[in-house]
Amino acid sequence: MTDNTTRLDHVVLWVRDPVAAADFYEKAVGMEPLRVTEYAAGTVTFPSVRLNDETILDLAPHSLAEHMRMVPGAAGSAGHPVNHICLSLPRHDFDALRSRLEERSVPVSDFSHDSYGARGLARRSFYFTDPDGNIFEARHYD
Repeated sequence: MTDNTTRLDHVVLWVRDPVAAADFYEKAVGMEPLRVTEYAAGTVTFPSVRLNDETILDLAPHSLAEHMRMVPGAAGSAGHPVNHICLSLPRHDFDALRSRLEERSVPVSDFSHDSYGARGLARRSFYFTDPDGNIFEARHYD
């Protein structure tokens, strides 16, 4: 794999309840919550969760859509579906994620094998949804 200088910085997900979404991502997915206290206090417009050292997921409330004016039509993007987001994890973390989701009765798909991704063929993968219907794929290459 080439060591590119371009990195994924963040993905913004539209959510109904950012605090509940942060709780899900922390407890079920294992991500670190960021700015949840500040969001609850009204000092920031949305919280986030940390995916890794370089990437976060911003948890934007639908009410923020009316303020989206960066490009024409951006305000209509709330609730616009993204097909899915894929999380690549080491095997141990992959298995731990699936266990946490199952413990919380989050539906998960069957395993897929040898599906193609950014690092080639993944040994196993599965899909799950967050409470807002965003679809995630989890996979491991090792």
